[in-house]
Amino acid sequence: MSSATFGQVKTNERVTVNKKSPLGEIIHTILAVIILIIFLGVPFWLLIVTAGKSQAEAISPNMSLPSHWQLLENFKTVLIDGKMIQAFFGSVIVTVPSVLLTLICGSMAAWILARRTTKPMAIVYALSISGLILPPAVVTVMMLLKIIGLSGTAPGMVGVYVGIYLSTVIFFVTGFIRTIPVSLEEAARIDGAGPARIFFTIILPLLGPTLATATILVTLYIWNDVFYSLFILSGKMNLLPLNLYNVASAGLYLNNWHLIFAYIILMSLPLLAIFAFTQSKIISGITGGAVK
Repeated sequence: MSSATFGQVKTNERVTVNKKSPLGEIIHTILAVIILIIFLGVPFWLLIVTAGKSQAEAISPNMSLPSHWQLLENFKTVLIDGKMIQAFFGSVIVTVPSVLLTLICGSMAAWILARRTTKPMAIVYALSISGLILPPAVVTVMMLLKIIGLSGTAPGMVGVYVGIYLSTVIFFVTGFIRTIPVSLEEAARIDGAGPARIFFTIILPLLGPTLATATILVTLYIWNDVFYSLFILSGKMNLLPLNLYNVASAGLYLNNWHLIFAYIILMSLPLLAIFAFTQSKIISGITGGAVK
């Protein structure tokens, strides 16, 4: 058998092996749908039906429909009696500046780390992303905030969140910046542009997909955080997850699963809105940041 004929036979074998049968594709699709329903559909259904029940029906959460839907009434109760509106504005005051500062400062640091490939900068990069695996020293942070007079304040909480999640932004953005041609920056320097102008007019607009992914992650972490806010704010400021933790331990939400689930639905709506606006850039941001 000639080499050309042998190569053709191997090619045909690969095509036969790689080709999936229609039955296999159908089974694969059915399994994917079943897994999706189990891990996403069932919890979501339990959340909705429990939030729409009365206290008597929701005392033992189950998958059954409520005899009488009172979802709007439960929303009204948690908004007014649960002081959710005040907690919402508290979360916004802390989350928005925390996310913006984290994205801007992290992008600036990532730009420098991506362009300077010396060994000292490699060590700096390793230290910068070490926050992904090393937990912050909460006691030390609390003592430092008390010394500088920021304990229990929104600026102190913002500073803590920026310090904690700066590593996440640096990790995502550094790899993406390395894919941007250096010639763009060199052309701007020839035209007389300084570092700040180069970053804000050339680099930052190109980081849209990656920053969209980082925005989702950082916002999710901060919006749902209870641990750090519980220790640092010490009850002097109310945030949504912290408020839920406090009222769930008090009389209002004690065994009132319908109110707890209604609170969770309302608290998740802003995150769903952010995801809806940035979903088209999330996947491209993840793959772009992992190129190098």
